[in-house]
Amino acid sequence: MLDVLVVGAGPTGLVHALWLHSQGVKVRIIDRTGAPGTTSRAMAVQARTLELYRQLGLTDEVVSAGFRTPAMNIWARGKHRARIAVQDIGRGISPYPFILVYPQDFHEKTLVAKLRSLGIEVERNTELLSLEDKGEHVASRVRRADGTEETIHARYLAACDGASSTVRKQLGIGFEGGTYRHVFYVADVELSGLDNAGEAHIALNGEDFVVVLPYSSDGKARFIGTVRDERAEHAENLTFDDVGHEAMASVGIHVDKVNWFSHYRVHHRVADRFRQGRVFLMGDAGHVHSPAGGQGMNTGILDAINLAWKLAAVIHGQAPDALLDTYATERQAFARELVKTTDRIFSLVTADGGFANLMRSYGVPLIAGVIYTIGSARETLFKMVSQTGLAYKDSPLSEGRAGDVEGGDRLPWVNVDGQDNFEPLPVIGWQVHVYGTATPGVRAWCLRNGVTLRQFSWADEHGKAGLKENAVYLLRPDTWVALADPEGSADTLDAYFTSRS
Repeated sequence: MLDVLVVGAGPTGLVHALWLHSQGVKVRIIDRTGAPGTTSRAMAVQARTLELYRQLGLTDEVVSAGFRTPAMNIWARGKHRARIAVQDIGRGISPYPFILVYPQDFHEKTLVAKLRSLGIEVERNTELLSLEDKGEHVASRVRRADGTEETIHARYLAACDGASSTVRKQLGIGFEGGTYRHVFYVADVELSGLDNAGEAHIALNGEDFVVVLPYSSDGKARFIGTVRDERAEHAENLTFDDVGHEAMASVGIHVDKVNWFSHYRVHHRVADRFRQGRVFLMGDAGHVHSPAGGQGMNTGILDAINLAWKLAAVIHGQAPDALLDTYATERQAFARELVKTTDRIFSLVTADGGFANLMRSYGVPLIAGVIYTIGSARETLFKMVSQTGLAYKDSPLSEGRAGDVEGGDRLPWVNVDGQDNFEPLPVIGWQVHVYGTATPGVRAWCLRNGVTLRQFSWADEHGKAGLKENAVYLLRPDTWVALADPEGSADTLDAYFTSRS
C-alpha cells in the first residue's frame, strides 16, 4: 500500500514529497493543474528554509539562481528617508545571512526537477473528488483530465491544496478568521527610471504605496500595492492602469512592460485543527495571513518538513502514533502567532487617515533606521523574518537546558575555522552534538542506537553562541534541539526516548 498521498504540488507539497522520499517513504503527489505556476507569486526564500534545504542538496542551486537583495530603501512623499543594508543582516546567525528573492515559479520548477531526478513525477490534471478515512488508511477518489477515475489507498493523506482546500472543506474543518477590506495588486514588471533599481524599495505617498522587489539585475521586479478608491468596489475588472501610480511617480519609476498582473483580498485565517485522523493540513490549507515579511511559503515548507520526519518515524515503526499529534501542536501554535504578528504590521501599513499617513511618511522610516543601528534589534528582526528564531519550547518533544540553549530551540549556528556545525548528515535522522568531549557512555549509547555523534573541539565561539562545553544536544531530524543536557549523560538520552516510547 502507498504510504502517503500528497494533494497539491505547490512548494509545500513538493518539499513534503521530497522529504518523505528521502526517508524511504512511498509517496505519490497529485495536482489538479496542468503545469507548475508561471507567475512569481511568493518571492522570498528565508534563511531557515535554506538551512533545511541543505539536507536535500538543494541550497546551493537555489541560492545561485536567486537574487540577493542588497538593501531596502524607504521613500516618503518623493524623498529618500532611509537605506537599510540587508546583504549580511544575519551575519553570525545563519550561513545564509541575506534576503534571497527567488520567484515561486522558478522555485517550483527546481523542486519538480529534483523530484523527477528521484523517479517521482507530479501527477498533473488529477483532481481529488472525495476521501474517506477508513481507520487503517485513507481512500481517495481522484479524476484525471480524460475523465477516468481511480481510488488511491494510502496510509496517510497530506493536504497541501491551498487556501480553498478541498480536503479541509470535505472534512468540515473550520477556517476561522477574516478578510481585510483593502484590495491588493501584484505585478511583475520591467521598469526604468528608479535609482538603485537592483535594491528593494518602499515608496509611501499619502495613502498610496508601492513595494518594489527586484528579482534580476536587468530591471525585472515585483510590485505590491493597494487599490483604495471606488475602483476597489469593482476589482474584478481591474488592470494595472487602474491602480494608484502616485507612489511610483514620486520616485521616478517608469513601467516599460507589465508581464503579469493580479489582484486579491488578503485573508487571515487558521484552521481549527491541523490533523484529523490520518489526514493532515499544511501550508495555505491550514493557515493564511498577510504577505508582510514574506512568511507564507516558507511557513508552509516548514510545515512540510516538520510532518515528514514524524510520518517517516511512525510508518517505519520507530515511534507511536502520538508523535504525529506534535505536528499540530507545534505548527498550529506558530501559525496563530504568525497571523497575530503579520496582522499588526499589516494594519499599520494599510490604515487610513491623516495620522496613519503621517506615521507612514515619517514614523516608519525613523523606526526602521533606528532598528538598523541597534545590533540587538537588528538581530531580533532578522530572526523573526528569517524564521531562525522559531522555537518549539512548549512541545512535548522539547526538554532541558544547557547554556542558553533550551529544548525546542533552533541550534545556534557556529562556524569555527571552516567547521560548520550545520553540515548535513548523509541521511536525515537524529544526531547528538557535543561541543567539547563526549563521555564514553554517550559514545556507546549513540553507537548502540544508531544515532550519529558529532563532536566539535571547544572554542570561544561556541560559548558566545550560548552553547555549554561537554553538554549533550540531541537534535531532531529537522535539526531543532529536542534535548539539552548540561551533564552530558547517556542516561538522560535513554530516559528521553523511553519516556516517549
